[in-house]
Amino acid sequence: MNTETYFNYILSETKKILAIDSPSGFTKKAADYVLNAYRELGYEPVQTVKGGVFCEIGGADTKDALFMEAHIDTLGAMVCDINANGYLKLSPIGGMNANNAEAENCRIYTRDGKIYSGTFQLKDASIHVNDDFDSTTRTFDSMEVVLDEKVSSKEDTLALGILPGDVVCFDPRTTVTPNGYIKSRFLDDKLSVGILLGFAKYVKEEHISLPRKVYQHITVYEEVGHGGAASIPSDVTEVLSVDMGCVGEGLSCREHQVSICAKDSRGPYNYDVVSNLIAAAKRKNLDFAVDVYPHYGSDADVALTAGYDVKHGLIGSGVYASHGYERSHKDGILNTFLLLTEYLNPKN
Repeated sequence: MNTETYFNYILSETKKILAIDSPSGFTKKAADYVLNAYRELGYEPVQTVKGGVFCEIGGADTKDALFMEAHIDTLGAMVCDINANGYLKLSPIGGMNANNAEAENCRIYTRDGKIYSGTFQLKDASIHVNDDFDSTTRTFDSMEVVLDEKVSSKEDTLALGILPGDVVCFDPRTTVTPNGYIKSRFLDDKLSVGILLGFAKYVKEEHISLPRKVYQHITVYEEVGHGGAASIPSDVTEVLSVDMGCVGEGLSCREHQVSICAKDSRGPYNYDVVSNLIAAAKRKNLDFAVDVYPHYGSDADVALTAGYDVKHGLIGSGVYASHGYERSHKDGILNTFLLLTEYLNPKN
């Protein structure tokens, strides 16, 4: 197997998906792109009623199927009011943090198909004018979208066709450094969508006979808590969420590693699944870390809370600055991809 070929494909697909705005509830264009990507690989994906993408990628019919999940929905915001000056008050979608979004360019999508641009700024954002610039806590009440339009009143903005309920998408600012760092908003979890597509390509092009049936599900409501709550076939006994690996103080994972999560804020992952993932990483001599995430929940967690009788696990490429301007590395991507190849096809 030429791992460089699969990495290049993963990176290419990830960059294309990152360029498609898709906060929770506004994911159709991104889902359509992923549907077509599976078709180009020779699969027959279907779209779920909720708008996700479901694809069977092969494997023996053992009644012990594995369900892989990654999510294409991201953080974002929604217009909740128009201020007297014509600028926009926002309500966050998912865990979007106002501190992380300050001075970020954004796009506003109206219900009638118009797209406007703006910048998310502190109210009265000129430091030479605002005496309280440094001391003001950044919240969605103290900040607003400054429209790139000549508006000075609420009526001016309404005349543009902008209304409460319009979706606001933040610029991902994707860049790849020569030494392999990938920096962008929304690597959580579009990077893992790229990795799942890379695994599907590997199965197809290497003519892999998986020892058990494997499904892939690209969910579209993970950031608001119910992405993995549906669409799991009756023969599935294990759900593996491929999401962001946490990097930060108190954790051992770095961007160059694949993270195996033993426990998150909702509780421990299945002991046998975690143990088997660790064993696979060791067999493949991968650079990995096992961590306990203090503030985290995954689609695999949601599957259990929705009532599915399945085992569950969580892995992902190490990602720094979660829910902000995130960073991962080529090595972390490859370690995650190779862990999947070993875990799901240990005789490769």
